[in-house]
Amino acid sequence: MLYGLWNAQWVTLHGLVALLGVAFFVIASRVRGQRRHPSAAMAWVVALAFMPYVALPLYLLVGNRKVRRHRATTVPCQAAIGRADTPAARFERLALAMGLPNPARYEHLSIHDDGAAAWQALQEIMRGATRTLDVSSFLLGRDALGDAVVALLLERAGAGVRVRFLIDGIGRYLGGRADLGGLSAAGVTVAVFVSPFRSALPGRTNLRNHRKLVVADGIRIWTGGRNLATEYFLGDPLARPAAPAWIDLSFDFCGDLARQAQHRFDEDWAFATRQAPPPAAAPEVVPHDQKRRLAQIIASGPDQADDTLYALLVSSCFTAAQRIVAVTPYFVPDALLMMGLTLAARRGVAVDLVLPARSNHLLADLARGAALRELSAAGARVWLVGNMVHAKLVLIDDDLALAGSANLDERSLFLNYELMFAFHDPGDVLRFAHWTDALRGTATPYPTQPPGILRQLAEGLVRWLAFQL
Repeated sequence: MLYGLWNAQWVTLHGLVALLGVAFFVIASRVRGQRRHPSAAMAWVVALAFMPYVALPLYLLVGNRKVRRHRATTVPCQAAIGRADTPAARFERLALAMGLPNPARYEHLSIHDDGAAAWQALQEIMRGATRTLDVSSFLLGRDALGDAVVALLLERAGAGVRVRFLIDGIGRYLGGRADLGGLSAAGVTVAVFVSPFRSALPGRTNLRNHRKLVVADGIRIWTGGRNLATEYFLGDPLARPAAPAWIDLSFDFCGDLARQAQHRFDEDWAFATRQAPPPAAAPEVVPHDQKRRLAQIIASGPDQADDTLYALLVSSCFTAAQRIVAVTPYFVPDALLMMGLTLAARRGVAVDLVLPARSNHLLADLARGAALRELSAAGARVWLVGNMVHAKLVLIDDDLALAGSANLDERSLFLNYELMFAFHDPGDVLRFAHWTDALRGTATPYPTQPPGILRQLAEGLVRWLAFQL
């Protein structure tokens, strides 16, 4: 009888804890505006109801998806207002409506042909810094290239340049745990973006800073998809078998757009070091008849009120008139983005997707199968490259190129801090298109094959578990 009474009390206590866990999830999601995929929300509710002692601590650790919910105000850009009603003009207006900075002028855009050119440009920009040098990376490899980057940071600090280095809290371990203490001892100011072991920020451990940015003197920018490790630039010819460099996309430029990128770094630095954010820079108003090149900086992630990049991509899929070209290492889109791409293909837009035949993430490769088959069935062309492709690029028609750090998967689009640049100059869009065409020339068409039942179950399970937190 005592056992039955104790068991009844335990069931009652378990029910109370489960009820409190579910209530906390619902209230927190409502108050913080935490929009989630329906399957993700259902997974949290089920886990909190049946395993609250495990699910509630996990939710407190990784369940928060946004860290700031206010929307910045931006002065409307006359360049965007005065343009024709093209997909690029709609992109600009939507970005402004979500509080992103106005399009800004830039000069001397250099798109790096390969890893060797990217490394040469990075060295020149870092060595050219005379006052300040700010570097943000997801990871820093403990290898030959990582050591060379560290040497450059130390060289500039020794020359009296103020050097700041920002690295992600998880990425620092993925790169082989670089010697950050040695950098600090030599005069480089180092900050770790949300350390998973020492962070006092609840619910943010799962939110990673994936932005890559090098800013010299606030006027010269190096950015794109490359992390600071050997495989992203030069590969390892001494490995057995030899490891070629990954195919990636980076670029550099200078001009007024660099001021916005510097402010973006300063905001990330303030968040990582728990300092007051810098005051917003006065927006530049560009006349609608301005002939100089314009681009927009597109920050996406938990620090934005909206899912900015995701919203802009979905909108662009529905407004594209001629073509959509996407290069990404991982392709795990949600249902709405998938609908935008398939409907674009069905209404006659040329949709091309370029992927590595095998990426460095097995789960991502397994999860993408259903989406690739659906795209192919809708008339899109899927291309597989034999080498690892780590580049991130989206082209819309002939007047918009979107390049930077974000992948086309749900982690990048909904969880990571990402940084993209939207280029509107037709000449520069064409240059990005030539880069993509050359890559696609090395690829083979995706072989559409009906999957077996076990394959379908495995794909669905991976998508549900690995990409919904």
